Amino acid sequence: MVSEPNIDITLVSRLIATQFPKWKDLPVRPVAPGGWDNRTFHLGGEMTVRLPSAAAYSLQVEKEHRWLPRLAPLLPLPIPVPLAMGVPAESYPWHWSVYRWIEGETAERERIASLPQFATDLAAFLVALQRIDATGGPAPGQHNFFRGGALSVYDGEARQAIAALDGKIDTAAASAVWEAALAAQWHGAPVWFHGDVSWGNLLVRQGRLSAVIDFGTSGVGDPACDLAIAWTLFEGKSREAFRAGLPADEAMWARGRGWTLWKALITVAGQIDANPVEVEKSCHVIDEVLADRAREREAPNDKPL
Repeated sequence: MVSEPNIDITLVSRLIATQFPKWKDLPVRPVAPGGWDNRTFHLGGEMTVRLPSAAAYSLQVEKEHRWLPRLAPLLPLPIPVPLAMGVPAESYPWHWSVYRWIEGETAERERIASLPQFATDLAAFLVALQRIDATGGPAPGQHNFFRGGALSVYDGEARQAIAALDGKIDTAAASAVWEAALAAQWHGAPVWFHGDVSWGNLLVRQGRLSAVIDFGTSGVGDPACDLAIAWTLFEGKSREAFRAGLPADEAMWARGRGWTLWKALITVAGQIDANPVEVEKSCHVIDEVLADRAREREAPNDKPL
């Protein structure tokens, strides 16, 4: 078993010097925040170096190098395009990447001028992504933790988390949302999806959505996993604008709630005594998902198409 390597400036500098000597004199400094799945560093003023932090994430490197250059010209916003792929060396056991730096700040709410406009722009990006020919694209699997596949792969985890949180959340409502998501099976043709549409993977400039980054969990399949941001960032009018801009029928919306609920449930159940900040955020997401389902059931004829 490969232990997690110590990824720091010294390691990155050595890797660059030995594998890409033309860049060896460029300064290396950490990107803040540096990410969880990958550790990210500035290389000079126009590039970044991304190194998977564990074996599970290393499967994504070659996928990104193959597919991102093909997707980029067909999308309305910039996405990362790799410049070079490094190989295992210097005690680092996996492939790694050099990308061109994309200007922008992560999409924290206070940086967004209009949340409904941001939601509309994001929906347009996802629609453009879904329209790209998916032939030969990466199907759900270990490389993206089965994003784009059937929710049933996480049925055991979700039910275990619901049981563990009895007395802390509305477990009956959570079970109902989960059951509805499982029942709303995907029957469409596979389409491209991002796999981790979250505020940290969306960049903002001058208050507007300016780029989408980190396609590590991307693939082709059911795009319902890309709806999670409807409950993790959007609310009210912005959530309505996001849904209105997508080809998301009732079944897809139900699966989107399921993906969102699963992630929030396992976060709360797994960190309830260790990370109160993340637990509070995930509890809020659970509340949003359950409330959204309750509103839909109360007013079935008023929900967006």
